[in-house]
Amino acid sequence: MRFDPFRYRYPSQRTLVYGSRGMVATSTPLAAQAGLRILTEGGNAVDAAVAAAAALTVTEPTSNGIGGDAFALLSFQGKLYGLNGSGPSPALLTPAKFEKKEPAQIPAHGWLPVTVPGIPATWAELVSRFGRLPLAHVLAPAAEYAEKGYPVSPVTARFWAKAADRFKETLKGSEYAPWFELFTPGGKAPAAGETWSSSDMGATLRIIGDTGARAFYDGPLGEAIEQYALKTGGLLRLSDLSAFKPEWVKPLFVEYGGKKVWELPPNGQGMATLLALNILKELPETPFDSPQFVHHTLEAMKLAFSDCMAYTADPVFMPFSVETLLSRDYAACRARLIGEEALEPFPGNPPRSGTVYLAAADGEGNMVSYIQSNYMGFGSGIVIPGTGIALQNRGHGFTLEEGHPNTLAPGKRPYHTIIPGFLTETDNTPVGPFGVMGGFMQPQGHLQVVTSLLDGKLNPQEALDKPRWQWIEGKKISCEAAFDPETLENLQNRGHDMESAPESFFGRGEIILRTKEGSLCGATDFRCDGAVAAW
Repeated sequence: MRFDPFRYRYPSQRTLVYGSRGMVATSTPLAAQAGLRILTEGGNAVDAAVAAAAALTVTEPTSNGIGGDAFALLSFQGKLYGLNGSGPSPALLTPAKFEKKEPAQIPAHGWLPVTVPGIPATWAELVSRFGRLPLAHVLAPAAEYAEKGYPVSPVTARFWAKAADRFKETLKGSEYAPWFELFTPGGKAPAAGETWSSSDMGATLRIIGDTGARAFYDGPLGEAIEQYALKTGGLLRLSDLSAFKPEWVKPLFVEYGGKKVWELPPNGQGMATLLALNILKELPETPFDSPQFVHHTLEAMKLAFSDCMAYTADPVFMPFSVETLLSRDYAACRARLIGEEALEPFPGNPPRSGTVYLAAADGEGNMVSYIQSNYMGFGSGIVIPGTGIALQNRGHGFTLEEGHPNTLAPGKRPYHTIIPGFLTETDNTPVGPFGVMGGFMQPQGHLQVVTSLLDGKLNPQEALDKPRWQWIEGKKISCEAAFDPETLENLQNRGHDMESAPESFFGRGEIILRTKEGSLCGATDFRCDGAVAAW
């Protein structure tokens, strides 16, 4: 698969990056450098991905932290593997905890939405099974950034300031004091170029490395989490932490455009991308990026997302198998609903049967698609004193609707927004990892990147630069300011409620693909501070 950089259809501030011995693409330059350093010190793509992921908890705490969740798709020695590093709800967390609350919903902040963090165990699992270096070595660059400090990058600084202003208004309890102490030194968020450091976070990263993450789940770090929960009303216990282990899962794929597109199975929402691609295959072929093509893509995404949100949950609780939902018969049934006018989306009835993304590759053919998050920016607002551990709020992804597959229950994994993607040839030869971070934008970003690469034959940088749309609800669609005005008008005439929303968030992505010549070709999104580090 060859991508030529000499001509761009979409204006870009970035250019494609080529390498041969290794490559790391992340949303901050320092994290990319951390991954590249590990490659040059003898690590492979898995080691580099974990090094970059750990660095991102320090250099982009606005989107992820040590106390979050992670997922990975990786090609190792030509075989594709999937790892689900999302944690379950605490055993003490039941729907009854919300019966006397008005409104009866799971809050976004505080202890109630905190689930078991999966990131440290995911790092350890990846490195122990596929890595070449000790975990302590792999986490060393991140620990050094935390201990010695680093200058905050511009986009991160902007999101940091917005979160600090918001949290000052909303997080009033004493349990939030450690968050403000850690992330607003001197009473404010660090500005772009200002140095920020955390010796506590550095020490925690070194302890995780030295103990293979066990200190986090049944050692001193886990004990600190439990003690603070007991002190401030949290329900997370050491027993919840010690019972957790990431799960190796079988990745899902659909064939599209002469390639296989891979996602992880639920409880993540990657299936929405595959559902939409399946529906598109059943529709008449139209020229890429024409109003008709965009209309079909929007309608397919709306129907796929409706199914995903209705049925995706911890797989044990799903009413339909993924095989049923991804069947050609079901795709054809959904495709028949799409006409010339915009639909009000709704889930079908099949027959019963805040995030960071990174990509890494090495010169031996191994490639990693990796994503981790605290959710909604900084997560729950709970930071464990003396550790630098900011806890996620993934429990906010549950519903309290009785009978829904994703309703809250003890020890259950919630609907997850973060998803890594991967492309292979139809014979499973790896082409490369891709991803777009950003909550419910993620499967929509995946769909737009995949169709740009495979239908539009755009190169990776063009595919990321292309103006994006985002389905919000009903017939409402937001699009970036650079979206083609003629297409926008055509879609409005079809009944889509289109709005240009330049201040909205349309995701941020990275891509690394292997060319026919065997070199690596990388791109990163202009919407973030990202960089591609090549060797």
